[in-house]
Amino acid sequence: MRSTSLRQVSVLGSTGSIGRQALNIIQQNSDSFSLRWITCNTRWQDLAECVRTYKPYGVALREEAAWKAFKDEVPEFVGPVLCGEQGICDAAADGENDVVLSAMVGFSGVLPTLAAIRAGHVIGLANKESLVSAGSILIPAASSHNASLIAIDSEHSAILQCLLGERAEDVERFIITASGGPFRSLSTEEMKTVTRAMALKHPNWSMGSKITIDSATLMNKGFEVIEARWLFDVPGEKISVLVHPQSIVHSMVEFIDGSVKAQLGLPTMLLPIQYALTYPHRKPLATERLDLAALGQLTFEAPDVERFPCLRIAYEVLRVGGSAGAVVNAANEVAVAAFLDERIAFAAIASTIEYTLEHMEHVSHPSIDHIIAIDAESRRIALDFTLTC
Repeated sequence: MRSTSLRQVSVLGSTGSIGRQALNIIQQNSDSFSLRWITCNTRWQDLAECVRTYKPYGVALREEAAWKAFKDEVPEFVGPVLCGEQGICDAAADGENDVVLSAMVGFSGVLPTLAAIRAGHVIGLANKESLVSAGSILIPAASSHNASLIAIDSEHSAILQCLLGERAEDVERFIITASGGPFRSLSTEEMKTVTRAMALKHPNWSMGSKITIDSATLMNKGFEVIEARWLFDVPGEKISVLVHPQSIVHSMVEFIDGSVKAQLGLPTMLLPIQYALTYPHRKPLATERLDLAALGQLTFEAPDVERFPCLRIAYEVLRVGGSAGAVVNAANEVAVAAFLDERIAFAAIASTIEYTLEHMEHVSHPSIDHIIAIDAESRRIALDFTLTC
């Protein structure tokens, strides 16, 4: 029988950057947490390494070939080994979970996150695409099943921290900061020469390739605006984006009396990951401390939606509602993959998204089955468009 003093944590997407950092935090706080499930898509070798290092109760692998390879090559693991999307959903819904950390990439996180919600769990959400694609389904489900969504994105974690002790009716505006990415100062003409290698060099954060490209286009920031709309139940017009190249102020909340609260910290995901696991409490964290005197200055500027149209598209998603988020997320995933494969230019990412949004039939009140079908059809349209670029 497990100790009731330990919180059982499952990490969905444990082989990615967020997942690995979460596993380290869980291991370093073994007096508070026990690792229940870890999952991956295809990287069974990395999962095997995680199993040997962190010793979870069970694992789940989305792809059958990876599942078979894991079972063949890691016979010493005696815990349950689940397969497929259903296997990951079963791990997410396990009644022994206390916290499910959803760190899967893209649309793949939607159904497992929904499974954890329907099980009534606390969900540490690092998969913003779930809310972008299916926020109108996940948020009501969380209310119905008494599940809690605690954001892990540094911007939303900052908002959550700024809201502690405040009344929702006193909030006037959320201000989400953006580094501006590697092309903040490039002209429209210079943007046409952007290469894959250039786009993968983020000035402040070390992240996976997909989110790094999203940061370069500012689509990641647009997705964070949509995520904030769902997490904090505010309309898009009360969410602003401010470019802050130093990435020290992670977000701000402005109140009706003109007061502004900000959360500051070095650009590391360790703090928001740990905060989500311990919320509403804090634990010591062995990281470098912020030295404002050494930093010298903090600067801010308005984003340019003409040079970075993906941010404008995100606000359009909030205006249109319904299935628009699922369409834009699917098209963006296809476009980013095409850019990383060097099949389309950087500027064609936004063009692909806009084309797909224009050519998909809009559904005002989609079900989860609608969302899945819309995602598939949007990908087909987006892929066809990239082949013409």
